[in-house]
Parts: sequence; structure tokens; C-alpha cells
Amino acid sequence: MKEPDEAIEVHDIERLIHRRKERRLKDEERRKVVEEVFDYRTLLALHKLFSRGVLQRLYGVVAAGKEARVYWGVSPEGRDLAVKIFLVVTAEFRKSRLRYMVGDPRFRRIRRDPWSLIRMWCYKEYRNLSRAYRAGVSTPEPLTAYENILVMEFVDAGERGVPAPLLKSVELEDPTSMYLQVKEEIRNIVRAGLVHADLSEYNILVKDNRPVIIDWGSAVLLSHPHAEEFLLHDIRTVFAYFRRLGVSTDDPIEFFRSLMAGE
Repeated sequence: MKEPDEAIEVHDIERLIHRRKERRLKDEERRKVVEEVFDYRTLLALHKLFSRGVLQRLYGVVAAGKEARVYWGVSPEGRDLAVKIFLVVTAEFRKSRLRYMVGDPRFRRIRRDPWSLIRMWCYKEYRNLSRAYRAGVSTPEPLTAYENILVMEFVDAGERGVPAPLLKSVELEDPTSMYLQVKEEIRNIVRAGLVHADLSEYNILVKDNRPVIIDWGSAVLLSHPHAEEFLLHDIRTVFAYFRRLGVSTDDPIEFFRSLMAGE
């Protein structure tokens, strides 16, 4: 797949920053910004990533959630990148996400204003992803995080700009094989000293019939006061999904105990 004609480059960002400063952004210029979602701070952060040589082009949205959107980006070297931009902090976000921050020794001082929470959540995902990747967990390679933007490897479906599908969307030829692989990744995550804390068929990509674990913002250290609760929930959620596919899974409690015993 060749690159599409429409792309944001550094001069587009600079023009938009200038216009936003003067509060004179026209509708036709706003439409050049992918999905019309970038506020002034996000534009400044994007400009920094362009000027640092992390990004050369930014294309459209390839995945969207309540709190973030993932874009297809390209580096100056031509490498395809996933650019995850955290955009919204709602009252629900503050209430639900603080439990994954409070108690984490890496984030002792938690400011409660919306921008600080966005930034902290972004850096938290980057640190969790980096730790998991270094430990050999099957994840996208993390590249950098700046303000509310996380840049990482683009896991494609064999075509440029097309992301690998989520586990929930794949008709598996061998569900038992995938179950065993995901179970081993859970073991690898624990060996890395982490608990994903949001693991499900919605946070696992399938690339070449292998799982790739994504969305690490909720992950906590094993020392977190709720780590065991989160781990058991991950196991039960994943095992229940595979049971629905007809897989004869292990007992969740027994697998949880084996992980806690370091087996």
C-alpha cells in the first residue's frame, strides 16, 4: 500500500499553532487536521515530535477509544509508527483510573487537574510498555512519550497503515493454540513484575497467528496493593473468552496460584 496523499507534516502543524494563537482557525484549515481533535497543547507536543525527528508525517485514525485515538505515523526513515494521543479526561476517567495510580511507587505525587492526569497516564503506559517489552513480552516496541502522545511500533495486518485485528474480531483456526500463547504471555507479564490489569480480547492484537498485548495504561507493578485482584480478574476474563470459543481452559484460581508461587 502506498502512502495516501493526505498527511500532516511539520509546516501544517506550525501554521495551525500560529492560527490557534490568533484564534483565527478557519473551517477549511481545521479539516486538514486529522479528525479535528487536536487542541493547542497537543499541536505543540506534535510539533516537538516533528522537530525532534520522531515523526515526518501523520495520517488518519486507525483506532479510537473513549480516552485516546491511535494514528498512523511515518518516521523520517520511513518506519510506520502508531501515534497514540490521549485527548479526554472526564470525571469517569478520574474516578476509574486513579485506583491504578494511587499505590504505584513510580507516581507518588498525583496532580488531579485534567492535563496532569492525561500526561501521567501517557507516561505510565510508556513505562509499563517499556518494561514489558524489555522483558520479552509480545508488545509493540515503545519509542517515546511526550506530553499526551505515545509513539510506538505500528503492528500491521500485512498492509501499510492497516492495523492488525483485535483478538475479538479474528476467527481463529486453532483457538487452543492462541489460548496457550496468551496464557504464556500472562506468565511473562508477571515475570516482568507487572500485571496488565485490563487484559481481554479487546486489548490483544493478532499478528501472524500470534498475540500482541496492547493498552498498558492500567498496568501496575506486582507490589501494587491491588495487583493480585487485578491479576485474577485478567485471568478470569481471558479464560472466559476462550471457554466461549470451546477451549478447555485451566482453572483460573489454580493458574493464579501458580503465578503467585513463581511457577
